[in-house]
Amino acid sequence: MSPQSARHADLDGDVYVFPRHLARTTAVGDPGLDPLRNLGWDLHNDDLGNAYLTAPDGRVRLGYLPESEDDGLWRINAYRDPFGPPVWGVCFNADAPTEFVTAFTTALATTYRDGPDHYLARPVAGSPERDPFLAVDPLIARGWQFDRPSPDTFAITSPDGLAHLEYATGPLDAKSELDSRGARWHLWSGTHVDRPFWYATASTDTPAALLRAVTESVADPAPLLRWRQATHSYVKGRAQLTPVLPPSPTPLDVQRALAARRPTAVPAASVPRWSTTSRPALPGPRR
Repeated sequence: MSPQSARHADLDGDVYVFPRHLARTTAVGDPGLDPLRNLGWDLHNDDLGNAYLTAPDGRVRLGYLPESEDDGLWRINAYRDPFGPPVWGVCFNADAPTEFVTAFTTALATTYRDGPDHYLARPVAGSPERDPFLAVDPLIARGWQFDRPSPDTFAITSPDGLAHLEYATGPLDAKSELDSRGARWHLWSGTHVDRPFWYATASTDTPAALLRAVTESVADPAPLLRWRQATHSYVKGRAQLTPVLPPSPTPLDVQRALAARRPTAVPAASVPRWSTTSRPALPGPRR
C-alpha cells in the first residue's frame, strides 16, 4: 500500500460535512475524554456504563453519561470547594459534535495545568482576558449576525440561520443553570429552539477562555469528517456533503495507467509495404 493509500485508509469517514455546525456526534467518547485522562485524572465507571473523570484536586469533574435520564451526555462541573456546590457547569447533549466537546476539554486541560486562578476564573466584563464576550468574537469574524429573539435574550446567528449562540440577561437560578437548558449561555443548531439538532449550555461563571475554545471550533471553516451511511452524525438534507477524494496517484500509478491505455501494436504481417519501385493501384472507373 502506498503512503497516500495508507493515509486514506486511516481517515475515519468518507464525506466531509459543511458547515460543521450541521455535523453531529461521532458517537465515540474517547476524543473528549483523552485531554483530561492524559493529565492523570481518575477514571471510573458505574454499573450502567457511564464514565466519570475527577481531577486530582477534586475540583473539576466530568461525567460522560450515555445512560443518564436525560440527553445531557457530557456534564462538566467545577468547584471551589470539592464538597460544596459547583462554581460553574457545562453540558453538551448527546447529539453535539464531538469536536466541540474536545475543544472544550482540551482548553480545560490547559487551564487546569495553569491552576485554579484560571479554571475557576469567573468572567469579568471589560477585562482583556476574561470578558465573557470574548466568546462571541470568533463568530462575528465569520459573519454571524446579532439578533434579539426575546426581550431577555441576546443572540448571534450563523449566516445560514441554522446555528445560534444565545446569552440570557438578568438574574438566573443557579441550580437551573446546571440542570436545564436555562443557562446563561445556550449554543444550539436547528430551525427551532425547542427542537434543536444539538445543543450545549454553560452557566454564568464559566471561564471565558473555555467558552471561546468552543466558539473557535464552531467558527472554524474546515468541514468535519463523517461516514455517509451514519446519518445520525450529520443533518441529512441540510448539510453539504463532499466525498473524500481518492489519494493522489504515485509516479508508478501514473506509469501503469499510461501503459494500460497504450494501443496494441498492429501485427507485422498486416502492415502494407511500399517500395520505390511499386506504385499504388489507381482506382478504376466508377460504374
